[in-house]
Amino acid sequence: MDSRLQPLAEEKVFKDPVHKYIYVQDRTIWNLINTKEFQRLRRIRQLGTSYLTFHGAEHSRFSHSLGVYEITRKIISQFERGGYEDWPKDEKLVTLCAALLHDVGHGPFSHSIEEVFDTHHEDWTCRILLEETEVNRVLREVDPGFPEQVAAVIRKTYEKPIVISLVSSQMDADRMDYLLRDAYFTGVNYGTFDLERILRVLRPHKGRIVVKESGMHAVEDYLMSRYQMYWQIYFHPVTRSSEIILRQILRRAKELYMNGYAFGWMIEPIRRLISGTIDVPSYLALDEASMQTAFTLWQSEEDALLADLCRRFIDRKLYKYVTMDEADESLWASIREQFAAIGLHPDYHLEVDFPFDLAYAVYRPGTRGAKKNDKPPILVLDRDDVVSEISQKSDIIRSITGMHRGKYHLYYPYEPLLESANKLSPDLRKLFELD
Repeated sequence: MDSRLQPLAEEKVFKDPVHKYIYVQDRTIWNLINTKEFQRLRRIRQLGTSYLTFHGAEHSRFSHSLGVYEITRKIISQFERGGYEDWPKDEKLVTLCAALLHDVGHGPFSHSIEEVFDTHHEDWTCRILLEETEVNRVLREVDPGFPEQVAAVIRKTYEKPIVISLVSSQMDADRMDYLLRDAYFTGVNYGTFDLERILRVLRPHKGRIVVKESGMHAVEDYLMSRYQMYWQIYFHPVTRSSEIILRQILRRAKELYMNGYAFGWMIEPIRRLISGTIDVPSYLALDEASMQTAFTLWQSEEDALLADLCRRFIDRKLYKYVTMDEADESLWASIREQFAAIGLHPDYHLEVDFPFDLAYAVYRPGTRGAKKNDKPPILVLDRDDVVSEISQKSDIIRSITGMHRGKYHLYYPYEPLLESANKLSPDLRKLFELD
């Protein structure tokens, strides 16, 4: 039993649409949930701009983080009930804290912000854990070195890989919760799988998490669910359009700021974000309400491009798209040239997007191409206590291993093109369906 656990006098319960109930039994976990840094996650959507495609996708990083905690708690409780010696019992609290706090560093529309401003939410998570914050204070109450232990799990450098794998692997509590939660709130069935069955067949084994071979079919279902969710939900072309416009707003704001443009409205945290001087307090002051307030007010900016991009995002006047099977650099160069000739900005009014994701990636340490931060594979334990990588056992998983698909999407503003259709070449008018 982890001696650092401090049981609450009375168990706390959250009602949850995915897990039915989320149970908090430890004082440290309860105190972390009530920090201002964790409460901020209520104001960060889990699915970014997907609400513009799936109107129900308004759920928050807060609810997802609670869900990841709950799945991790269930797994550890099962290990404890089973009396498995391979589970290090004194690692329960650090594992639960890492599961709960793994997303505390996400910013508003975080993946778009990360791309434009070259930041990473895991780095911000570790800073929030280690710098002067309420989260850091709660963790230090456990032990002065405890914040660094939790940060090491987030960084994937913790000394016990079995702890890391519960929070970050190809079948971790994070992925299992977001697939189920995102499917629920977008109203689709693609992400559903038998979570209870998977939890029942997980085992700690020689410092790693394995799956009993009898439960392999539940894992196959999980991986197929993930594959479908990426292509039907996360990479939905309309969602990609909204993400593109969001990135362009941020790029344009950064470009204007660096060129000395005088904004009519700017709050200090956004200025610090754009200028690259943001610190933890300013970062924590950012949420999606403040960013959308900026976009609303920037609709009146003197810069016509920024104002138009913000209007498109706020009013959901997204770019349309055409699909291409192959890359055609000469065509794209011609489009940019003709766009510039009719007064469009080739860097902002044309975006070529090619999304792809690996449903399952075989990871073999020491092989060429293996990266330090690659997530370890899913391991299967057979009746003879022999461990195998799952694609060696499953025809279904072997068929999707390393497989990705994708098509090129060209995003563009339809209305200006329609107004200037007569100035475009016949090929472009046909491509953009302007005739």
